[in-house]
Amino acid sequence: MTLMLGAWTIGLILSLLAIGVFISFRIFSFPDITTEGSLTTGAAITATLLVAEVDPFTATFAGFCGGALAGALTGILHTKFQIHGLLAGILVMTALYSINLHIMGKSNVPLLTATTLATYAEKVGTGVLGGVSSLMLAGWEVTTRDASVLILSLVAISIVGTLLYFFFRTNLGTAMRATGDNDQMIRALGVNVGNMIILGLALANGLIGLAGALFVQYQGFADAQMGIGMVVWGLASVIIGEALIGTSSLGLTIVATVMGSVLFRLLVAIALRAGLNPNNLKLITALFVFFALVLPTFLASMKKRAGGVSHA
Repeated sequence: MTLMLGAWTIGLILSLLAIGVFISFRIFSFPDITTEGSLTTGAAITATLLVAEVDPFTATFAGFCGGALAGALTGILHTKFQIHGLLAGILVMTALYSINLHIMGKSNVPLLTATTLATYAEKVGTGVLGGVSSLMLAGWEVTTRDASVLILSLVAISIVGTLLYFFFRTNLGTAMRATGDNDQMIRALGVNVGNMIILGLALANGLIGLAGALFVQYQGFADAQMGIGMVVWGLASVIIGEALIGTSSLGLTIVATVMGSVLFRLLVAIALRAGLNPNNLKLITALFVFFALVLPTFLASMKKRAGGVSHA
Protein backbone atom coordinates (compact mmCIF):
# COMPACT_ATOMS: atom_id res chain seq x y z
CA MET A 1 0.00 0.00 0.00
CA THR A 2 2.90 2.33 0.75
CA LEU A 3 4.22 1.82 -2.80
CA MET A 4 0.84 2.66 -4.34
CA LEU A 5 0.35 5.68 -2.06
CA GLY A 6 3.80 6.91 -3.02
CA ALA A 7 2.92 6.40 -6.68
CA TRP A 8 -0.18 8.57 -6.26
CA THR A 9 1.84 11.29 -4.54
CA ILE A 10 4.64 11.32 -7.11
CA GLY A 11 2.09 11.23 -9.92
CA LEU A 12 0.33 14.29 -8.51
CA ILE A 13 3.56 16.20 -7.95
CA LEU A 14 4.90 15.43 -11.42
CA SER A 15 1.57 16.35 -12.98
CA LEU A 16 2.89 19.92 -12.71
CA LEU A 17 5.70 18.81 -15.00
CA ALA A 18 3.13 17.23 -17.34
CA ILE A 19 1.14 20.46 -17.43
CA GLY A 20 4.33 22.38 -18.24
CA VAL A 21 5.08 19.97 -21.09
CA PHE A 22 1.49 20.33 -22.27
CA ILE A 23 1.86 24.11 -22.44
CA SER A 24 5.09 24.02 -24.46
CA PHE A 25 4.34 21.04 -26.73
CA ARG A 26 0.58 21.33 -27.22
CA ILE A 27 -0.29 25.00 -26.81
CA PHE A 28 2.83 26.47 -28.43
CA SER A 29 3.94 23.44 -30.50
CA PHE A 30 7.43 24.15 -29.15
CA PRO A 31 9.86 21.19 -28.78
CA ASP A 32 11.18 22.32 -25.40
CA ILE A 33 13.95 20.16 -23.97
CA THR A 34 14.65 22.68 -21.19
CA THR A 35 12.42 20.50 -18.99
CA GLU A 36 15.23 18.13 -18.04
CA GLY A 37 17.28 21.05 -16.71
CA SER A 38 14.56 23.26 -15.22
CA LEU A 39 13.15 20.45 -13.06
CA THR A 40 16.57 19.97 -11.47
CA THR A 41 17.03 23.73 -11.18
CA GLY A 42 13.82 24.06 -9.18
CA ALA A 43 14.88 21.16 -6.97
CA ALA A 44 18.45 22.45 -6.54
CA ILE A 45 17.39 25.98 -5.56
CA THR A 46 14.77 24.71 -3.15
CA ALA A 47 17.06 22.15 -1.52
CA THR A 48 19.91 24.64 -1.11
CA LEU A 49 17.61 27.21 0.51
CA LEU A 50 16.03 24.62 2.79
CA VAL A 51 19.45 23.49 4.02
CA ALA A 52 20.17 27.17 4.73
CA GLU A 53 17.00 27.15 6.91
CA VAL A 54 14.93 29.33 4.59
CA ASP A 55 11.16 29.08 4.96
CA PRO A 56 9.83 26.16 2.83
CA PHE A 57 7.20 28.34 1.12
CA THR A 58 9.84 30.88 0.11
CA ALA A 59 12.19 28.12 -1.05
CA THR A 60 9.43 26.50 -3.10
CA PHE A 61 8.55 29.81 -4.77
CA ALA A 62 12.24 30.35 -5.53
CA GLY A 63 12.26 26.96 -7.26
CA PHE A 64 9.35 28.08 -9.43
CA CYS A 65 11.19 31.30 -10.31
CA GLY A 66 14.36 29.38 -11.20
CA GLY A 67 12.46 27.18 -13.63
CA ALA A 68 10.67 30.20 -15.11
CA LEU A 69 13.99 31.96 -15.68
CA ALA A 70 15.35 28.91 -17.51
CA GLY A 71 12.26 28.76 -19.75
CA ALA A 72 12.45 32.48 -20.48
CA LEU A 73 16.10 32.09 -21.50
CA THR A 74 15.15 29.36 -23.97
CA GLY A 75 12.45 31.64 -25.39
CA ILE A 76 14.90 34.52 -25.73
CA LEU A 77 17.44 32.37 -27.57
CA HIS A 78 14.71 31.24 -29.95
CA THR A 79 12.96 34.56 -30.59
CA LYS A 80 15.71 37.15 -30.24
CA PHE A 81 18.66 35.19 -31.62
CA GLN A 82 16.68 33.11 -34.15
CA ILE A 83 18.00 29.79 -32.80
CA HIS A 84 15.84 26.77 -33.56
CA GLY A 85 13.58 25.92 -30.64
CA LEU A 86 14.93 22.41 -30.17
CA LEU A 87 18.52 23.60 -30.23
CA ALA A 88 17.75 26.51 -27.88
CA GLY A 89 16.30 24.08 -25.34
CA ILE A 90 19.30 21.77 -25.66
CA LEU A 91 21.70 24.68 -25.11
CA VAL A 92 19.90 25.84 -21.96
CA MET A 93 19.50 22.28 -20.66
CA THR A 94 23.22 21.63 -21.14
CA ALA A 95 24.20 24.87 -19.41
CA LEU A 96 21.82 24.18 -16.53
CA TYR A 97 23.64 20.98 -15.61
CA SER A 98 26.73 22.98 -14.60
CA ILE A 99 24.63 25.76 -13.09
CA ASN A 100 22.72 23.27 -10.95
CA LEU A 101 25.98 21.80 -9.68
CA HIS A 102 27.16 25.28 -8.72
CA ILE A 103 23.85 25.99 -6.95
CA MET A 104 24.07 22.79 -4.88
CA GLY A 105 27.84 22.86 -4.48
CA LYS A 106 27.89 19.08 -5.02
CA SER A 107 25.98 16.45 -6.95
CA ASN A 108 23.59 15.52 -4.13
CA VAL A 109 21.99 17.57 -1.36
CA PRO A 110 20.19 15.60 1.41
CA LEU A 111 17.39 17.18 3.43
CA LEU A 112 17.62 14.91 6.46
CA THR A 113 17.35 17.67 9.06
CA ALA A 114 15.72 20.42 6.98
CA THR A 115 12.18 21.62 7.60
CA THR A 116 10.12 21.09 4.44
CA LEU A 117 6.51 21.31 3.32
CA ALA A 118 6.33 17.56 3.96
CA THR A 119 7.34 18.27 7.56
CA TYR A 120 4.52 20.82 7.89
CA ALA A 121 2.04 18.40 6.32
CA GLU A 122 3.05 15.65 8.72
CA LYS A 123 2.66 17.95 11.74
CA VAL A 124 -0.82 19.01 10.59
CA GLY A 125 -1.83 15.42 9.88
CA THR A 126 -0.55 14.20 13.25
CA GLY A 127 -2.41 17.00 15.01
CA VAL A 128 -5.67 16.24 13.20
CA LEU A 129 -5.37 12.52 14.04
CA GLY A 130 -4.59 13.23 17.67
CA GLY A 131 -0.92 12.25 17.61
CA VAL A 132 -1.40 8.96 15.75
CA SER A 133 1.63 8.08 13.64
CA SER A 134 -0.21 5.66 11.33
CA LEU A 135 -3.73 4.74 10.25
CA MET A 136 -5.51 1.90 8.51
CA LEU A 137 -6.59 2.51 4.91
CA ALA A 138 -8.47 -0.24 3.05
CA GLY A 139 -6.97 -2.78 5.40
CA TRP A 140 -3.42 -1.51 4.96
CA GLU A 141 -1.33 0.42 7.48
CA VAL A 142 -0.30 3.85 6.16
CA THR A 143 1.95 6.34 7.92
CA THR A 144 0.55 9.74 8.76
CA ARG A 145 3.36 11.37 6.78
CA ASP A 146 2.51 9.56 3.56
CA ALA A 147 -1.21 10.31 3.87
CA SER A 148 -0.59 13.97 4.77
CA VAL A 149 1.83 14.57 1.88
CA LEU A 150 -0.66 12.96 -0.52
CA ILE A 151 -3.39 15.34 0.63
CA LEU A 152 -0.98 18.29 0.42
CA SER A 153 -0.06 17.32 -3.14
CA LEU A 154 -3.72 17.02 -4.12
CA VAL A 155 -4.52 20.44 -2.66
CA ALA A 156 -1.48 22.05 -4.34
CA ILE A 157 -2.31 20.58 -7.75
CA SER A 158 -5.95 21.61 -7.42
CA ILE A 159 -4.97 25.20 -6.64
CA VAL A 160 -2.41 25.42 -9.45
CA GLY A 161 -4.77 23.80 -11.97
CA THR A 162 -7.61 26.17 -11.05
CA LEU A 163 -5.38 29.25 -11.27
CA LEU A 164 -4.02 28.06 -14.62
CA TYR A 165 -7.54 27.50 -15.96
CA PHE A 166 -8.64 31.03 -15.08
CA PHE A 167 -5.35 32.50 -16.35
CA PHE A 168 -5.80 30.98 -19.80
CA ARG A 169 -9.27 32.55 -19.94
CA THR A 170 -7.89 36.07 -19.42
CA ASN A 171 -6.91 38.32 -22.34
CA LEU A 172 -3.24 37.49 -21.87
CA GLY A 173 -3.88 33.76 -21.57
CA THR A 174 -6.15 33.79 -24.62
CA ALA A 175 -3.44 35.61 -26.59
CA MET A 176 -0.92 32.95 -25.58
CA ARG A 177 -3.23 30.14 -26.72
CA ALA A 178 -3.97 31.97 -29.97
CA THR A 179 -0.23 32.34 -30.59
CA GLY A 180 0.14 28.60 -30.61
CA ASP A 181 -2.93 28.10 -32.83
CA ASN A 182 -2.19 30.76 -35.44
CA ASP A 183 0.78 33.06 -34.94
CA GLN A 184 0.14 34.97 -38.17
CA MET A 185 -3.38 35.92 -37.08
CA ILE A 186 -2.28 37.02 -33.62
CA ARG A 187 0.60 39.01 -35.16
CA ALA A 188 -1.92 40.79 -37.41
CA LEU A 189 -3.83 41.79 -34.28
CA GLY A 190 -0.76 43.61 -32.98
CA VAL A 191 0.42 41.02 -30.45
CA ASN A 192 4.16 40.44 -30.12
CA VAL A 193 4.48 36.72 -30.87
CA GLY A 194 8.04 36.56 -29.54
CA ASN A 195 7.01 37.91 -26.15
CA MET A 196 4.13 35.43 -25.99
CA ILE A 197 6.49 32.53 -26.64
CA ILE A 198 8.95 33.75 -24.00
CA LEU A 199 6.16 34.18 -21.45
CA GLY A 200 4.65 30.80 -22.32
CA LEU A 201 7.95 28.94 -21.94
CA ALA A 202 8.62 30.80 -18.69
CA LEU A 203 5.24 29.69 -17.34
CA ALA A 204 5.72 26.10 -18.53
CA ASN A 205 9.18 25.74 -17.02
CA GLY A 206 8.12 27.60 -13.89
CA LEU A 207 5.56 24.85 -13.29
CA ILE A 208 8.25 22.27 -14.03
CA GLY A 209 10.58 23.98 -11.55
CA LEU A 210 7.72 23.95 -9.02
CA ALA A 211 7.34 20.21 -9.61
CA GLY A 212 11.06 19.81 -8.85
CA ALA A 213 10.71 21.93 -5.71
CA LEU A 214 7.86 19.78 -4.38
CA PHE A 215 9.43 16.51 -5.50
CA VAL A 216 12.70 17.18 -3.70
CA GLN A 217 10.82 17.88 -0.47
CA TYR A 218 8.93 14.62 -0.82
CA GLN A 219 11.90 12.37 -1.62
CA GLY A 220 14.24 14.14 0.81
CA PHE A 221 17.19 14.98 -1.45
CA ALA A 222 18.16 16.80 -4.64
CA ASP A 223 20.34 15.15 -7.26
CA ALA A 224 22.00 16.58 -10.37
CA GLN A 225 20.70 13.64 -12.45
CA MET A 226 17.05 13.76 -11.36
CA GLY A 227 15.79 15.55 -14.49
CA ILE A 228 17.03 12.97 -17.00
CA GLY A 229 14.18 11.47 -19.02
CA MET A 230 11.52 13.78 -17.60
CA VAL A 231 10.50 15.08 -21.05
CA VAL A 232 9.39 11.57 -21.96
CA TRP A 233 7.53 11.32 -18.64
CA GLY A 234 5.66 14.54 -19.40
CA LEU A 235 4.81 13.46 -22.95
CA ALA A 236 3.57 10.09 -21.74
CA SER A 237 1.32 11.78 -19.17
CA VAL A 238 -0.12 14.17 -21.77
CA ILE A 239 -0.76 11.35 -24.25
CA ILE A 240 -2.46 9.16 -21.64
CA GLY A 241 -4.57 12.10 -20.50
CA GLU A 242 -5.67 12.89 -24.05
CA ALA A 243 -6.59 9.25 -24.59
CA LEU A 244 -8.66 9.25 -21.39
CA ILE A 245 -10.62 12.44 -22.07
CA GLY A 246 -10.42 12.96 -25.84
CA THR A 247 -11.62 16.57 -25.76
CA SER A 248 -10.21 20.01 -26.49
CA SER A 249 -11.92 21.66 -23.51
CA LEU A 250 -9.31 23.60 -21.51
CA GLY A 251 -10.51 22.61 -18.06
CA LEU A 252 -10.91 18.94 -18.91
CA THR A 253 -7.53 18.91 -20.66
CA ILE A 254 -5.81 20.13 -17.47
CA VAL A 255 -7.64 17.49 -15.45
CA ALA A 256 -6.75 14.86 -18.05
CA THR A 257 -3.06 15.76 -17.86
CA VAL A 258 -3.10 15.32 -14.08
CA MET A 259 -4.93 12.00 -14.45
CA GLY A 260 -2.43 10.88 -17.09
CA SER A 261 0.50 11.62 -14.81
CA VAL A 262 -1.03 9.73 -11.88
CA LEU A 263 -2.03 6.77 -14.05
CA PHE A 264 1.39 6.60 -15.67
CA ARG A 265 3.10 6.55 -12.27
CA LEU A 266 0.71 3.85 -11.06
CA LEU A 267 1.54 1.75 -14.11
CA VAL A 268 5.24 2.17 -13.35
CA ALA A 269 4.70 1.18 -9.71
CA ILE A 270 2.70 -1.91 -10.74
CA ALA A 271 5.41 -2.90 -13.24
CA LEU A 272 8.16 -2.53 -10.63
CA ARG A 273 6.15 -4.51 -8.09
CA ALA A 274 5.62 -7.23 -10.70
CA GLY A 275 9.39 -7.64 -11.04
CA LEU A 276 10.39 -5.28 -13.86
CA ASN A 277 14.12 -4.60 -13.89
CA PRO A 278 14.52 -0.89 -12.94
CA ASN A 279 17.31 -0.65 -15.52
CA ASN A 280 14.70 -1.19 -18.25
CA LEU A 281 12.28 1.45 -16.97
CA LYS A 282 13.43 4.27 -19.26
CA LEU A 283 13.42 1.93 -22.27
CA ILE A 284 9.88 0.74 -21.53
CA THR A 285 8.74 4.35 -21.06
CA ALA A 286 10.23 5.40 -24.40
CA LEU A 287 8.61 2.45 -26.17
CA PHE A 288 5.27 3.25 -24.58
CA VAL A 289 5.40 6.87 -25.80
CA PHE A 290 6.42 5.66 -29.27
CA PHE A 291 3.43 3.33 -29.56
CA ALA A 292 1.10 5.95 -28.08
CA LEU A 293 2.21 8.43 -30.74
CA VAL A 294 2.03 5.97 -33.63
CA LEU A 295 -1.15 4.10 -32.67
CA PRO A 296 -3.69 6.91 -33.47
CA THR A 297 -2.25 7.33 -36.98
CA PHE A 298 -2.23 3.56 -37.51
CA LEU A 299 -5.84 3.19 -36.37
CA ALA A 300 -6.96 6.09 -38.58
CA SER A 301 -5.20 4.48 -41.55
CA MET A 302 -6.86 1.12 -40.86
CA LYS A 303 -10.25 2.82 -40.55
CA LYS A 304 -9.70 4.63 -43.85
CA ARG A 305 -8.75 1.38 -45.59
CA ALA A 306 -11.78 -0.38 -44.16
CA GLY A 307 -14.00 2.43 -45.41
CA GLY A 308 -12.47 2.22 -48.87
CA VAL A 309 -13.03 -1.53 -49.03
CA SER A 310 -16.66 -1.24 -47.95
CA HIS A 311 -17.37 1.40 -50.64
CA ALA A 312 -15.77 -0.80 -53.25
